[in-house]
Amino acid sequence: MVAKRLSASETQAGEAEFSRDPHRRFNPLKDEWVLVSPQRATRPWQGQVEAVVAPAVLAFDPGCYLCPGNTRSGGQVNPAYTGTFVFENDFAVLRPDTPAWEMADEGLLRAQSEPGRSRVVCFSPRHDLTLARMDVRDVERVVETWAGEYTELGGDPRINSVMIFENRGAMVGCSNAHPHGQIWANRSLPDETVKELSTQGAWFRSHGSTMLSDYLQLELRHRDRIVVENEAFVVVVPFWAVWPFEVLLMSRRAVSALDELTQGERAALAAILQELTIRYDNLFQTSFPYTMGFHQRPTDGQAHPEFHLHAHYYPPLLRSATVKKFMVGYELMAGPQRDITAEAAARRLREVSGKHYLSIS
Repeated sequence: MVAKRLSASETQAGEAEFSRDPHRRFNPLKDEWVLVSPQRATRPWQGQVEAVVAPAVLAFDPGCYLCPGNTRSGGQVNPAYTGTFVFENDFAVLRPDTPAWEMADEGLLRAQSEPGRSRVVCFSPRHDLTLARMDVRDVERVVETWAGEYTELGGDPRINSVMIFENRGAMVGCSNAHPHGQIWANRSLPDETVKELSTQGAWFRSHGSTMLSDYLQLELRHRDRIVVENEAFVVVVPFWAVWPFEVLLMSRRAVSALDELTQGERAALAAILQELTIRYDNLFQTSFPYTMGFHQRPTDGQAHPEFHLHAHYYPPLLRSATVKKFMVGYELMAGPQRDITAEAAARRLREVSGKHYLSIS
């Protein structure tokens, strides 16, 4: 059988094949494929339904170890902070005093010590807020804090990777409802960074432009996967998305990290972060769980013009506030798969308000 090759005009229109036929989509950032099965999107659900966790209601929780003035597990007392607050994680995943050692046995049993830093970033002194509910000027302070931490940690010659991320909601393993994220700074480069360095580097050498600059132009032309955009950033459900309402946030300008953004671009980043998270919450009228992280150039002293600043959002919710996607079976043993198409997911996120925060359960 000879495969039909879709023309540019057919792919731009969101052709019937995408919404009807099982197919694979290629992820150029990871050099991987995802299986898409749109015909399964209407199947009845009899799987696990998890309870909805109500959002925090107290502006100050005397039992929260992240609220201002409270004592943390290690005995440290938080200052009476009024903006963002950064501290070394009391249960650090990475420590700067880790001694250097390595082990290798016949090339099969290999290990090495990994020094680094682990920090917690409290976004606000208010226990009951999220990025979606904060004043946008306070979100700008979070962006400024992230940029400052990237610069400070990345300036340490022992640090080659600075990963800024947020786990929001108990469904993705967040242990505290206080608005916060984390920063892990490694000596070695994480696997996802290594993959993206390789793919983006090959594209840059071949095309003379960043991969995400060229991908962004495609999405701006097609427009059916764009969720929200402003003068400096664009959020899309990527063509190769795995999670039901996964999005990719990209800078319009080809910068490699947060430290290269202008003040205007940082303000635009704060605004689009807030609008995206409002849309997430409004989609199922719940405090939407997700894990997100910024991918930035390594801090190894090299320029890395091939690396384009972006953030990934991976939310697990599938059909409602209580039904989530699991990675099991075929996905663990073979490769990722999704039912709802990227175009359908983007349309649903566009249809909900990104300006007015609705009441949530």
